[in-house]
Amino acid sequence: MPSIVFVHGIWADGSCFSKVIPPLRAAGYEVVASQHSLDSLAGDVDTVVRTIGRVTPPVLLVGHSYGGTLITKAGIDDRVAGLVYLAALGPDESETSAGLQAKFPKADAFGYVALADGRLWLLPAGVSCFAGDLTEEEQQVVWATHIPPAADLFDQQVPGTAWQSKPSWYIVANNDHAVHPELERFSAKRMGATTFDVDSSHVPMLSQPAFVVDVIRNAAKSLWGS
Repeated sequence: MPSIVFVHGIWADGSCFSKVIPPLRAAGYEVVASQHSLDSLAGDVDTVVRTIGRVTPPVLLVGHSYGGTLITKAGIDDRVAGLVYLAALGPDESETSAGLQAKFPKADAFGYVALADGRLWLLPAGVSCFAGDLTEEEQQVVWATHIPPAADLFDQQVPGTAWQSKPSWYIVANNDHAVHPELERFSAKRMGATTFDVDSSHVPMLSQPAFVVDVIRNAAKSLWGS
């Protein structure tokens, strides 16, 4: 069976996949989540590549939000066979994460950001834009565990556009206020990805975990019949 590597975005860590890892492990998949620092794009891509090296290939990369940029770059690794994007960015070779976002209306969550110590912190009031369909208690956990990115992270660039040569699947979060849904639909169409829509906030892996697991298993079955 393929291995699955989860790749988190900004204002998150690997625990954001806590609801989808157990059912995939129970189904027999080898699963691990990359834990990257959000200090630099090159450093985060290197961390994802190192994480790929800790599981048995072939690998299915699953990236959420900015994690989509990371799997787009790290996914050129020969051990990676497919890509799953969860409400994610997927810049082309000539684009940065910021450049892709600038083509679409600014997401509401970015109105609740504070710049301090060179990092972009999500203000408490912004968590409802990020994860508004979770319970209040779950939203507070999301905020308490969020990792702020370096202020210039989305302006950085490294080579690699894996979706140009590898099969992709994409979950569009229809009620997303952190990555604009129209950006998600544009990205999925440009990739030629097999696309699924879900009425979810920016975090479908937490609010609609069964749906996300089904899409990942669908991708794995399409590639390997497992």
